[in-house]
Amino acid sequence: MYNVPMDNLTVKKYTLKRVETKSVYKVDYEKELNPQQLEAVMQKEGAILVIAGAGSGKTKTLTYRVARLIEDGINPANILLLTFTKKAAAEMLSRASIVLDSRCEKVAGGTFHSFANIILRKYSACLELQNNFTITDRADSEDIINHIRSQIIGKQEKRFPKKATILDICSKSINKNIPADEVIAAEYSQFEHCTDKINEIIIEYNNYKRKNSILDYDDLLLYLRTLLESQPDIRKKLSNQYKYIMVDEYQDTNTIQAQIIKLLASEHNNVMAVGDDSQSIYSFRGANFKNILDFPDIFPNTKIIKLEQNYRSSQNILALANEILLKAKEKYTKNLFSTIENPIKPALISASDSKTEAEFIAQRILEISEENDIPLNDICVLARSARMTYELEIELAKKGIPYKKFGGLKFIEAAHVKDIIAHLRVILNPNDIISYTRILLLLDGIGNQTANKLLPVLTEDGDINDKKLPIKNTEAVIALSKLINENQQNIYSPSKVVQNVIKYYEPILKDKYDDYTKREKDLEHFIALSEKYSSLEDFLSDLALEPPDTSMTDVEEGAYKDEFLTLSTIHSAKGLEFKAVFIIGAVDGRFPSLYSFNSSEELDEELRLMYVAVTRAKTHLAITYPIDMFDYSTGMVLSKPSRFLDGIDQNILEKWIIE
Repeated sequence: MYNVPMDNLTVKKYTLKRVETKSVYKVDYEKELNPQQLEAVMQKEGAILVIAGAGSGKTKTLTYRVARLIEDGINPANILLLTFTKKAAAEMLSRASIVLDSRCEKVAGGTFHSFANIILRKYSACLELQNNFTITDRADSEDIINHIRSQIIGKQEKRFPKKATILDICSKSINKNIPADEVIAAEYSQFEHCTDKINEIIIEYNNYKRKNSILDYDDLLLYLRTLLESQPDIRKKLSNQYKYIMVDEYQDTNTIQAQIIKLLASEHNNVMAVGDDSQSIYSFRGANFKNILDFPDIFPNTKIIKLEQNYRSSQNILALANEILLKAKEKYTKNLFSTIENPIKPALISASDSKTEAEFIAQRILEISEENDIPLNDICVLARSARMTYELEIELAKKGIPYKKFGGLKFIEAAHVKDIIAHLRVILNPNDIISYTRILLLLDGIGNQTANKLLPVLTEDGDINDKKLPIKNTEAVIALSKLINENQQNIYSPSKVVQNVIKYYEPILKDKYDDYTKREKDLEHFIALSEKYSSLEDFLSDLALEPPDTSMTDVEEGAYKDEFLTLSTIHSAKGLEFKAVFIIGAVDGRFPSLYSFNSSEELDEELRLMYVAVTRAKTHLAITYPIDMFDYSTGMVLSKPSRFLDGIDQNILEKWIIE
């Protein structure tokens, strides 16, 4: 205290002591997070791109950032969390509530589509929509397409795509932000002669939806983008309402979703995008890999934070993952590391053929499970495509190993494969009425009633040409009967019988399925499977063992109750983890696919797919490939391991040979 003279008066002045105070936070962020996670959580303003390597705690980072924003005084209603599944958003907000308190539950969280639905119903009048519009599902959309299709095309001399294919073309055009013509040329070239008609159907489909106040899933995003672009006042209002935007799995966004985020952030640019460019594997669904690469260009002054510490895999497995990533042409450079030490190194195993490969995997599954006390539930076999596990499924059934398959049908469940098996069963046993009925129904002009009339005639002895058939058009039935009789009367090998049936079935396949070119691959594989048998009966018996929903038998009675091995495509396994992982069929030409060889972008996505597969493993990783896989489409023998694994040092990837 001191005196200050003021106009002949003395006034005493008192100085307050200023003590700096820190905000008191309920959550100890420094303790709970590693330095990189903490850096991401502490960033409040501006554009932030978090490159979250596999197993690096992405969900935890988003969860704690929600908590931190709220502790910093941000109104939960001003936070928008966008994810790709409702479950993911609910899980994050639930975890945030546990970390902090119930305020986190008031955050606006959900999928892009659910958010769009809420906004569009509120502002429907601005788009001349009724706010009680109906959201149609896939099946209903196909029915609408089918109705329009029947009115436009009538009878066509040339093949015309079915309703599901037309809807796929329409959806891909929207999600990839390209004209339908380009989609048809790139992915459905067999229908290029139908391009004008397909476009006409799509136009009428959109008119029908508009007239009847119907929106499909793609429309939700389209209309939201249109609303934000055409209504500046609404865009500004929404941007000011959602002042802090977070997007999970940003590498999986399509072009429209990225545009929506930019529009929503127009007033503040407070966007945190979390994702891993190296896990961008869904381009076939319309995901745009460039979105995450171009994020710093779209949002100026972006701060990039990399999460590289992995909490899932051993350092040996991550060493392999890092080597694979070095081969990527476009990427954010990252180096995954872990404190988890394990002496077991990943192994690359060559097998003499696919059957030996399957036998090895089945045997190693039992060994790993027993020797390391790893339950079957923690073991997974990953494949580039569902068809690559067919041989293994037969072997697992033989050894009594229970399994469930994700991302594709079991071999005998695929409709076209069931058709072939039905023909073979009738050849083996003409009194198999169920199989006989199935193959009759494949013929034009034959329904259930006609099939029931034909069965007694076809199953009795005698030459088909001498029989009176209860139908007008007898050619198709006679051709089928001749196929059955020829293969019954001659002593053919199983593979010869299969080839005869497939040759007969090919026109049916092409007429029944728009994607017949893909299904033909299954039939090629079916021939290869049959070549390993000398008896048709044995072949069919092995194929019939353990259908998917009843395959939950035990390896030994009572040994593995309620346990099952997981078979999965890599696409379906993203986000999952297992102690032991087998990657089957890693032969160059299958993984990566031959079809990707001429495109650096497609090759890079195949490489990312391998990275995703490798990083599902915690401690055990085995990658197998056969050295004599015959590719029927090219006439080539595929024998080399995937180029993504070629040249990797044996100190990182051991090399095994099956004796």
